[in-house]
Amino acid sequence: MWSNAQDSALQERARAVIPNGMWGHQSVALMPESTPQFFTRAQGTRLWDADGNEYLDFMCAYGPNLLGYQQPEVQAAILRQMELGDTMTGPGPVAVELAEALTGMITHADWAIFCKSGAEATSMALVTARAHRGRRKILLAKGAYHGAHPWNTPRPAGTLPEDRAHLIYFDYNDLDSFADAVKQAGDDFAGVFASPFRHDTFTDQTLPDAEYAAGVRRICDEHDALLIVDEVRAGFRLSRDLSWAEIGVDPDLSCWGKVLGNGQPISCLLGNDKARKAAGSIFVTGSFWFSAVPMAAALETLRLIRETDYLERIREIGTMFRQRLVQQAAEYGFGLRHTGPVTMPMVLFEDDPDYRFGYRFSDTAMRHGAWLSPYHNMFINAAMTPGDIERALEITAIAFDDIRRNRASVQPSAKIAALLPR
Repeated sequence: MWSNAQDSALQERARAVIPNGMWGHQSVALMPESTPQFFTRAQGTRLWDADGNEYLDFMCAYGPNLLGYQQPEVQAAILRQMELGDTMTGPGPVAVELAEALTGMITHADWAIFCKSGAEATSMALVTARAHRGRRKILLAKGAYHGAHPWNTPRPAGTLPEDRAHLIYFDYNDLDSFADAVKQAGDDFAGVFASPFRHDTFTDQTLPDAEYAAGVRRICDEHDALLIVDEVRAGFRLSRDLSWAEIGVDPDLSCWGKVLGNGQPISCLLGNDKARKAAGSIFVTGSFWFSAVPMAAALETLRLIRETDYLERIREIGTMFRQRLVQQAAEYGFGLRHTGPVTMPMVLFEDDPDYRFGYRFSDTAMRHGAWLSPYHNMFINAAMTPGDIERALEITAIAFDDIRRNRASVQPSAKIAALLPR
């Protein structure tokens, strides 16, 4: 029998010593009321919360779990490096080996700089673009997420208008809108951030149009501005190379994180020789950026990315999940918008403007052992099996049936009411 007594007690203790009880994207403040906040164990594709409840995890720690929690070969690499040293007065040789591995795998990359978070990588990209020709204007797609530093946080409390004074916004996948933003920037156009695909929360996911991507590249070249692809969320889930390389477009800079160390804290900025001088002119650092253990984990993760069929497997599993879930929804009388790449699914209900069905569905599934999100894209990892998907579908059948039987009484979530258009 599912219960959350231990987690509730931990949340109460946390509220006394942590603002709001938790911070950032892993806060469950926007999730259904009974969602557990704390977990004690993870293995493969499963999580166990503080009450011992077991979940099939479709969030993968919001992305870092690519190969499976505690993947044995990655864990062995971690332990080997731990015996040698981790955070030392200087980096280990593994830093050079990792940079060599990445520049050997990512078509556009000639160099690498390592850090800890995706937000650090995107902020490095921003200042590198500005340093390239001494310009200020950075172009961003409306609603796109590129981290939580003052220039890009989605919740700007405590920030200043000056933090965003030189940002110009355009519509994703709209080359005319982008060209208008470039005109607005004029001679001060430094660079543009591009997402691998539109993966905003609370909305359908949209893949990039090849003509749009090529147009962005061409316009950047015409203005000697840097094109930045933010791969932090999607990196290595769509391709073994950079995602836009699949549509024939190479950026000047790319930002990576999440899966890079299969859960170890490491991110990086990659760049081409055009951007090398600018990257070498900025000062960026962090005492833990040079830690050897996450680099060893990343080096082994990259080997498995190169040498195994992980990508084909997550595509196969993701396709199975999408096709079967949409079919199942129809059988229970619901329409689903299951959008984005099959390896990073976004599941939203048709005719659900206040997300009441999505929240009830996720809450019921969670109580029966499947961790799904009602508003964020999810992730498939290489530890998932067809048997896991069959089990997940048994759980989602319960959730669909619950909504069907209680359709008239399902209430919208008060947690997101303030976020919805009035």
